[in-house]
Amino acid sequence: MTESPVAHEPVLVASLLRLMEFRPGQAVLDGTVGLGGHAAAILPRIAPGGRYIGIDADAAMIEEARRRLASHGGAVELVVGNYAELGEILERVGLEQVDHMLLDLGVNSAQLADAARGFSFERDGPLDMRYDRSRGERALDLVNRLSESELADLIYEFGGEGASRKVAKRICQVRHEGRITTTKVLARAVESAMGGGDRLHPATRVFQALRIAVNHELDNLRTFLEHVVDRLRPGGRLAVISFHSLEDGLVKRLIRRTVAEGRMSELTRRPVVADQHERAANPRARSAKLRVAQRV
Repeated sequence: MTESPVAHEPVLVASLLRLMEFRPGQAVLDGTVGLGGHAAAILPRIAPGGRYIGIDADAAMIEEARRRLASHGGAVELVVGNYAELGEILERVGLEQVDHMLLDLGVNSAQLADAARGFSFERDGPLDMRYDRSRGERALDLVNRLSESELADLIYEFGGEGASRKVAKRICQVRHEGRITTTKVLARAVESAMGGGDRLHPATRVFQALRIAVNHELDNLRTFLEHVVDRLRPGGRLAVISFHSLEDGLVKRLIRRTVAEGRMSELTRRPVVADQHERAANPRARSAKLRVAQRV
């Protein structure tokens, strides 16, 4: 990253600090450290003697987080990787368990603002959408490779788009004339299929669905949740901030299942949401939901 990215305001910071009860000397794993917004708020709470292990699949985010958190010195350990690999990453930094874990599953503002990343339909750029640009299929690969029915299923399952079959049909018509390789070409194809009238941009759910599929977001979340309890110390807490119902549903079911098994207790029976002031100040917070559970 050649220049500092746009400002990114972390969501639900006050609620997170209140519910997690960070204390000096604790070890915290942040599976989606991003630009270090939550880390900057948490690190003073675990000093002195605390360790903050920050993971992100996006090497550019790790680079910027390292710069922003440099004043905390050796308390911060940043790793390029995926939070689904938490066991391997913890072993790499010499830990078997940590006191607390955090995931913020939202797309970073800096990623959305960078046209070269292809996350946003508001900026024209290559249709990429990978957090880790060193591997995996791009969104343009999926858009041009999948059959019409496969595209429709993907858009419906991961985006909840009711007009998925109409959108997929139009995408296939457009790509018949030439490969779809940019965000604007895809966004125009979706708009031409759906028209206007919704308060959301017509391409919103389609871009969400492709991003989730490209980065295997739900599979990674399932893998993380399956192993999280064993990697928490007794009394340790898990906090997950999600931004759509698919993620929140997975987190809720994991917590309820482990509660039934007697392994965790639920600290947020209903998800915590941003108050009116935060929603007005930070539009990203409007769809954020925070769930917290504690290992028994």
